[in-house]
Amino acid sequence: MTLNEYQQHALETAIYPEDSRIVYPTLGLTGEAGEVADKVKKVIRDSNKEFTDEKRLEIVKEIGDVLWYCATLSRDLGYELEEVAQMNVDKLRSRMQRHLISGSGDNR
Repeated sequence: MTLNEYQQHALETAIYPEDSRIVYPTLGLTGEAGEVADKVKKVIRDSNKEFTDEKRLEIVKEIGDVLWYCATLSRDLGYELEEVAQMNVDKLRSRMQRHLISGSGDNR
């Protein structure tokens, strides 16, 4: 499955109000990213940093939810998911070529 095919499948289940485009998936994205972080935190706290297959699967399922929100937010902003991925790769390659991959700031 391509990223754009995934995006189409995700959009079939996007049932939030039209007047909440951009805001709704942005809030959902932050919530789901927090769930990923929380699952990792609990492995550190409760499982002595042991990422069992079961714990990895739980985290990956949450990453899937993050991807869903990325797909819907991208569409709401007018982009296909593959475009977003390509722009990110291009940005990182440019930084690498200019020896700016480390550091901070959006426009390196």
